[in-house]
Amino acid sequence: MDNTVNMAQANPSDSTSPLKRLFRMRETGLIVIILALFLIMSFASPYFLTWANMRAMSMAFAVDGILVIGMTILLISGGIDLSVGSVTALAMVIAGWLFLSGVDPWIASAMSIALCTGIGAFMGFFVTRVGLHHFIVSLAIMVIARGACLLFTGGRPLGLYTLPPEFKFIGQGSIGPVPIVIIIFLVFVIAFDFMLRRTTMFRKVFYTGSNEKAAAYSGIRTKKVIFLTTTLCSTLCGIAGIIYMARFGSAQPTFGLGLELTIIAAAVIGGASLNGGSGSILGAILGVILLSLVSSSLALLDVSVYWQDIIRGSILLSAVTIDHYLNKRRG
Repeated sequence: MDNTVNMAQANPSDSTSPLKRLFRMRETGLIVIILALFLIMSFASPYFLTWANMRAMSMAFAVDGILVIGMTILLISGGIDLSVGSVTALAMVIAGWLFLSGVDPWIASAMSIALCTGIGAFMGFFVTRVGLHHFIVSLAIMVIARGACLLFTGGRPLGLYTLPPEFKFIGQGSIGPVPIVIIIFLVFVIAFDFMLRRTTMFRKVFYTGSNEKAAAYSGIRTKKVIFLTTTLCSTLCGIAGIIYMARFGSAQPTFGLGLELTIIAAAVIGGASLNGGSGSILGAILGVILLSLVSSSLALLDVSVYWQDIIRGSILLSAVTIDHYLNKRRG
Protein backbone atom coordinates (compact mmCIF):
# COMPACT_ATOMS: atom_id res chain seq x y z
CA MET A 1 0.00 0.00 0.00
CA ASP A 2 2.73 2.47 1.00
CA ASN A 3 4.77 1.72 -2.14
CA THR A 4 1.75 2.31 -4.33
CA VAL A 5 0.96 5.54 -2.59
CA ASN A 6 4.54 6.75 -2.73
CA MET A 7 4.61 6.06 -6.47
CA ALA A 8 1.29 7.82 -6.94
CA GLN A 9 2.46 10.82 -5.01
CA ALA A 10 5.80 11.06 -6.78
CA ASN A 11 6.10 14.15 -8.90
CA PRO A 12 7.33 13.44 -12.46
CA SER A 13 8.96 16.86 -12.51
CA ASP A 14 11.05 16.29 -9.38
CA SER A 15 14.14 16.97 -11.50
CA THR A 16 13.07 20.59 -11.94
CA SER A 17 14.57 23.25 -9.74
CA PRO A 18 12.99 24.01 -6.33
CA LEU A 19 12.25 27.53 -7.56
CA LYS A 20 10.18 26.27 -10.49
CA ARG A 21 8.28 23.88 -8.23
CA LEU A 22 7.63 26.77 -5.84
CA PHE A 23 6.03 28.87 -8.58
CA ARG A 24 3.83 25.95 -9.64
CA MET A 25 2.34 25.63 -6.17
CA ARG A 26 -1.22 26.92 -5.83
CA GLU A 27 -0.37 28.51 -2.48
CA THR A 28 2.32 30.63 -4.14
CA GLY A 29 -0.21 32.07 -6.58
CA LEU A 30 -2.59 32.88 -3.73
CA ILE A 31 0.15 34.64 -1.77
CA VAL A 32 0.99 36.77 -4.83
CA ILE A 33 -2.69 37.70 -5.30
CA ILE A 34 -3.08 38.57 -1.59
CA LEU A 35 0.04 40.74 -1.60
CA ALA A 36 -1.06 42.49 -4.80
CA LEU A 37 -4.53 43.21 -3.39
CA PHE A 38 -2.96 44.34 -0.12
CA LEU A 39 -0.71 46.78 -2.02
CA ILE A 40 -3.56 48.14 -4.14
CA MET A 41 -5.81 48.70 -1.13
CA SER A 42 -3.06 50.46 0.81
CA PHE A 43 -3.25 53.19 -1.85
CA ALA A 44 -7.00 52.98 -2.52
CA SER A 45 -8.15 53.59 1.06
CA PRO A 46 -6.47 55.52 3.88
CA TYR A 47 -8.30 53.34 6.41
CA PHE A 48 -7.05 50.00 5.10
CA LEU A 49 -3.71 49.92 6.91
CA THR A 50 -5.09 51.18 10.21
CA TRP A 51 -4.63 48.98 13.27
CA ALA A 52 -8.40 48.81 13.82
CA ASN A 53 -9.02 47.45 10.30
CA MET A 54 -6.14 44.98 10.44
CA ARG A 55 -7.33 43.68 13.82
CA ALA A 56 -10.96 43.36 12.71
CA MET A 57 -9.98 41.60 9.48
CA SER A 58 -7.59 39.18 11.18
CA MET A 59 -10.12 38.27 13.88
CA ALA A 60 -12.77 37.66 11.24
CA PHE A 61 -10.67 35.30 9.14
CA ALA A 62 -9.24 33.59 12.23
CA VAL A 63 -12.58 32.15 13.38
CA ASP A 64 -13.63 31.39 9.80
CA GLY A 65 -10.26 29.67 9.48
CA ILE A 66 -11.20 27.19 12.19
CA LEU A 67 -14.32 26.32 10.20
CA VAL A 68 -12.42 25.98 6.94
CA ILE A 69 -10.02 23.47 8.50
CA GLY A 70 -12.90 21.07 9.13
CA MET A 71 -14.41 21.73 5.70
CA THR A 72 -11.09 21.15 3.93
CA ILE A 73 -10.48 17.80 5.63
CA LEU A 74 -14.06 16.77 4.83
CA LEU A 75 -13.69 17.81 1.18
CA ILE A 76 -10.45 15.85 0.92
CA SER A 77 -12.28 12.73 2.12
CA GLY A 78 -14.89 13.25 -0.61
CA GLY A 79 -17.65 14.85 1.48
CA ILE A 80 -19.17 18.31 1.87
CA ASP A 81 -21.11 20.07 4.63
CA LEU A 82 -23.72 22.72 3.87
CA SER A 83 -24.73 23.03 7.51
CA VAL A 84 -21.62 24.74 8.93
CA GLY A 85 -23.26 28.17 9.24
CA SER A 86 -26.38 26.82 10.92
CA VAL A 87 -24.50 24.48 13.26
CA THR A 88 -22.16 27.33 14.28
CA ALA A 89 -25.19 29.49 15.07
CA LEU A 90 -26.79 26.61 16.99
CA ALA A 91 -23.65 26.24 19.12
CA MET A 92 -23.94 29.91 20.09
CA VAL A 93 -27.65 29.68 20.80
CA ILE A 94 -27.51 26.49 22.88
CA ALA A 95 -24.56 27.70 24.95
CA GLY A 96 -26.20 31.10 25.44
CA TRP A 97 -29.57 29.58 26.33
CA LEU A 98 -27.95 27.26 28.88
CA PHE A 99 -26.00 30.15 30.40
CA LEU A 100 -29.16 32.24 30.77
CA SER A 101 -30.75 29.19 32.41
CA GLY A 102 -28.09 29.27 35.12
CA VAL A 103 -25.45 26.89 33.77
CA ASP A 104 -21.79 27.85 34.13
CA PRO A 105 -20.63 29.30 30.75
CA TRP A 106 -17.72 26.85 30.46
CA ILE A 107 -19.96 23.86 31.11
CA ALA A 108 -22.61 25.30 28.78
CA SER A 109 -19.96 25.69 26.08
CA ALA A 110 -18.69 22.12 26.56
CA MET A 111 -22.26 20.80 26.31
CA SER A 112 -22.86 22.85 23.17
CA ILE A 113 -19.69 21.58 21.50
CA ALA A 114 -20.65 18.02 22.48
CA LEU A 115 -24.04 18.57 20.83
CA CYS A 116 -22.33 19.72 17.63
CA THR A 117 -20.14 16.62 17.75
CA GLY A 118 -23.33 14.57 18.06
CA ILE A 119 -24.80 16.36 15.04
CA GLY A 120 -21.70 15.48 13.03
CA ALA A 121 -21.93 11.85 14.15
CA PHE A 122 -25.63 11.86 13.21
CA MET A 123 -24.76 13.06 9.71
CA GLY A 124 -21.92 10.56 9.49
CA PHE A 125 -24.32 7.73 10.37
CA PHE A 126 -26.72 8.66 7.57
CA VAL A 127 -23.87 8.96 5.08
CA THR A 128 -21.95 5.80 5.98
CA ARG A 129 -24.72 3.46 7.18
CA VAL A 130 -27.88 4.59 5.44
CA GLY A 131 -26.01 5.49 2.26
CA LEU A 132 -27.27 9.04 1.69
CA HIS A 133 -25.08 11.68 0.07
CA HIS A 134 -23.36 14.32 2.19
CA PHE A 135 -25.11 17.04 0.20
CA ILE A 136 -28.62 15.86 1.10
CA VAL A 137 -27.88 15.04 4.74
CA SER A 138 -26.08 18.33 5.44
CA LEU A 139 -28.80 20.29 3.62
CA ALA A 140 -31.42 18.74 5.91
CA ILE A 141 -29.30 19.45 9.00
CA MET A 142 -28.80 23.04 7.83
CA VAL A 143 -32.57 23.57 7.85
CA ILE A 144 -33.12 21.67 11.12
CA ALA A 145 -30.33 23.51 12.96
CA ARG A 146 -31.56 26.89 11.78
CA GLY A 147 -35.07 26.03 12.86
CA ALA A 148 -33.75 24.98 16.28
CA CYS A 149 -31.98 28.34 16.59
CA LEU A 150 -35.24 30.18 16.00
CA LEU A 151 -37.13 27.81 18.32
CA PHE A 152 -34.79 28.41 21.28
CA THR A 153 -34.65 32.19 20.81
CA GLY A 154 -38.05 33.04 19.37
CA GLY A 155 -36.12 34.65 16.51
CA ARG A 156 -34.53 37.25 18.81
CA PRO A 157 -30.85 37.59 19.73
CA LEU A 158 -29.83 36.44 23.20
CA GLY A 159 -28.06 39.22 25.09
CA LEU A 160 -25.28 37.67 27.18
CA TYR A 161 -24.11 40.82 28.94
CA THR A 162 -23.38 39.02 32.21
CA LEU A 163 -20.82 36.61 30.75
CA PRO A 164 -17.79 36.62 33.08
CA PRO A 165 -14.72 38.55 31.86
CA GLU A 166 -12.54 35.42 31.85
CA PHE A 167 -14.95 33.81 29.38
CA LYS A 168 -15.16 36.89 27.15
CA PHE A 169 -11.36 36.91 27.15
CA ILE A 170 -11.22 34.04 24.64
CA GLY A 171 -13.08 36.16 22.10
CA GLN A 172 -12.08 39.70 23.03
CA GLY A 173 -8.80 39.49 24.94
CA SER A 174 -5.21 39.85 23.81
CA ILE A 175 -1.75 38.83 24.90
CA GLY A 176 0.24 41.94 24.17
CA PRO A 177 -0.87 43.14 20.73
CA VAL A 178 -1.97 39.66 19.62
CA PRO A 179 -5.67 38.77 20.05
CA ILE A 180 -6.38 35.44 21.78
CA VAL A 181 -8.53 34.49 18.78
CA ILE A 182 -5.46 34.63 16.53
CA ILE A 183 -3.46 32.45 18.95
CA ILE A 184 -6.25 29.84 19.08
CA PHE A 185 -6.48 29.94 15.29
CA LEU A 186 -2.72 29.41 14.85
CA VAL A 187 -2.74 26.47 17.27
CA PHE A 188 -5.48 24.79 15.22
CA VAL A 189 -3.73 25.51 11.92
CA ILE A 190 -0.35 24.16 13.06
CA ALA A 191 -1.87 21.07 14.71
CA PHE A 192 -4.12 20.04 11.82
CA ASP A 193 -1.59 20.93 9.13
CA PHE A 194 0.96 18.69 10.85
CA MET A 195 -1.55 15.85 11.26
CA LEU A 196 -2.74 16.10 7.66
CA ARG A 197 0.82 15.95 6.36
CA ARG A 198 2.46 13.54 8.78
CA THR A 199 0.03 11.17 10.48
CA THR A 200 -1.17 7.85 9.10
CA MET A 201 -4.78 8.51 10.10
CA PHE A 202 -5.03 11.70 8.10
CA ARG A 203 -3.16 10.25 5.13
CA LYS A 204 -6.05 7.79 4.90
CA VAL A 205 -8.32 10.81 4.32
CA PHE A 206 -6.49 11.48 1.04
CA TYR A 207 -6.64 7.84 -0.03
CA THR A 208 -10.36 7.65 0.75
CA GLY A 209 -11.15 10.82 -1.18
CA SER A 210 -8.99 9.87 -4.17
CA ASN A 211 -10.58 6.46 -4.70
CA GLU A 212 -12.82 5.11 -1.98
CA LYS A 213 -13.18 1.64 -3.49
CA ALA A 214 -9.45 1.19 -4.03
CA ALA A 215 -8.76 2.45 -0.50
CA ALA A 216 -11.28 -0.04 0.90
CA TYR A 217 -9.70 -2.91 -1.05
CA SER A 218 -6.30 -1.95 0.36
CA GLY A 219 -7.60 -2.36 3.91
CA ILE A 220 -8.61 1.18 4.86
CA ARG A 221 -11.90 1.41 6.74
CA THR A 222 -13.21 4.15 4.50
CA LYS A 223 -16.59 4.44 6.19
CA LYS A 224 -14.85 5.10 9.49
CA VAL A 225 -12.70 7.80 7.84
CA ILE A 226 -15.77 9.50 6.36
CA PHE A 227 -17.65 9.25 9.67
CA LEU A 228 -14.77 10.83 11.60
CA THR A 229 -14.18 13.68 9.13
CA THR A 230 -17.89 14.50 9.12
CA THR A 231 -17.93 14.53 12.92
CA LEU A 232 -14.75 16.63 13.09
CA CYS A 233 -16.22 19.30 10.82
CA SER A 234 -19.27 19.77 13.06
CA THR A 235 -17.12 19.74 16.21
CA LEU A 236 -15.03 22.61 14.85
CA CYS A 237 -18.29 24.44 14.09
CA GLY A 238 -19.14 24.12 17.79
CA ILE A 239 -15.77 25.54 18.83
CA ALA A 240 -16.07 28.42 16.38
CA GLY A 241 -19.59 29.17 17.62
CA ILE A 242 -18.37 29.47 21.22
CA ILE A 243 -15.58 31.83 20.17
CA TYR A 244 -18.07 33.96 18.26
CA MET A 245 -20.34 34.06 21.31
CA ALA A 246 -17.47 35.18 23.55
CA ARG A 247 -16.40 37.76 20.99
CA PHE A 248 -19.80 39.40 20.47
CA GLY A 249 -21.31 38.76 23.92
CA SER A 250 -24.53 37.54 22.33
CA ALA A 251 -26.07 34.62 20.46
CA GLN A 252 -27.60 35.47 17.11
CA PRO A 253 -30.10 32.91 15.74
CA THR A 254 -29.58 34.26 12.21
CA PHE A 255 -25.79 34.21 12.42
CA GLY A 256 -23.94 32.40 9.64
CA LEU A 257 -26.52 32.72 6.87
CA GLY A 258 -24.54 31.97 3.71
CA LEU A 259 -21.39 31.23 5.72
CA GLU A 260 -21.17 27.74 4.22
CA LEU A 261 -20.61 29.26 0.77
CA THR A 262 -17.72 31.37 2.05
CA ILE A 263 -16.11 28.39 3.78
CA ILE A 264 -16.49 26.08 0.78
CA ALA A 265 -15.20 28.81 -1.54
CA ALA A 266 -12.14 29.39 0.67
CA ALA A 267 -11.34 25.67 0.75
CA VAL A 268 -11.73 25.28 -3.03
CA ILE A 269 -9.74 28.45 -3.77
CA GLY A 270 -7.02 26.97 -1.57
CA GLY A 271 -6.86 23.79 -3.62
CA ALA A 272 -9.37 21.41 -2.02
CA SER A 273 -11.17 19.48 -4.74
CA LEU A 274 -14.93 18.97 -4.74
CA ASN A 275 -14.15 15.50 -6.09
CA GLY A 276 -12.01 14.67 -3.06
CA GLY A 277 -8.43 13.54 -2.71
CA SER A 278 -6.62 16.88 -2.70
CA GLY A 279 -6.28 19.97 -0.56
CA SER A 280 -4.13 21.55 2.12
CA ILE A 281 -4.68 23.49 5.32
CA LEU A 282 -2.26 26.23 4.23
CA GLY A 283 -4.08 26.70 0.92
CA ALA A 284 -7.48 26.81 2.62
CA ILE A 285 -6.27 29.43 5.12
CA LEU A 286 -4.90 31.54 2.29
CA GLY A 287 -8.33 31.22 0.65
CA VAL A 288 -9.99 32.53 3.83
CA ILE A 289 -7.52 35.42 4.02
CA LEU A 290 -8.18 36.31 0.40
CA LEU A 291 -11.97 36.33 0.84
CA SER A 292 -11.66 38.33 4.08
CA LEU A 293 -9.43 40.81 2.28
CA VAL A 294 -11.93 41.11 -0.57
CA SER A 295 -14.83 41.69 1.85
CA SER A 296 -12.89 44.30 3.79
CA SER A 297 -11.83 46.04 0.59
CA LEU A 298 -15.37 46.17 -0.79
CA ALA A 299 -16.65 47.63 2.48
CA LEU A 300 -13.90 50.27 2.63
CA LEU A 301 -14.54 51.22 -0.99
CA ASP A 302 -18.22 51.68 -0.10
CA VAL A 303 -19.39 49.07 -2.60
CA SER A 304 -23.10 48.24 -2.25
CA VAL A 305 -23.84 45.14 -0.14
CA TYR A 306 -25.81 43.79 -3.09
CA TRP A 307 -22.77 44.00 -5.31
CA GLN A 308 -20.70 42.38 -2.57
CA ASP A 309 -22.91 39.29 -2.71
CA ILE A 310 -22.62 39.18 -6.49
CA ILE A 311 -18.83 39.48 -6.33
CA ARG A 312 -18.52 36.79 -3.65
CA GLY A 313 -20.78 34.47 -5.67
CA SER A 314 -18.67 35.12 -8.76
CA ILE A 315 -15.51 34.25 -6.85
CA LEU A 316 -17.10 30.96 -5.76
CA LEU A 317 -18.17 30.14 -9.31
CA SER A 318 -14.68 30.95 -10.60
CA ALA A 319 -13.06 28.75 -7.95
CA VAL A 320 -15.32 25.79 -8.76
CA THR A 321 -14.72 26.27 -12.50
CA ILE A 322 -10.96 26.25 -12.00
CA ASP A 323 -11.25 23.17 -9.81
CA HIS A 324 -13.33 21.43 -12.50
CA TYR A 325 -10.81 22.37 -15.21
CA LEU A 326 -7.85 21.13 -13.17
CA ASN A 327 -9.62 17.83 -12.44
CA LYS A 328 -10.29 17.33 -16.16
CA ARG A 329 -6.62 17.88 -16.93
CA ARG A 330 -5.60 15.37 -14.26
CA GLY A 331 -8.14 12.87 -15.60
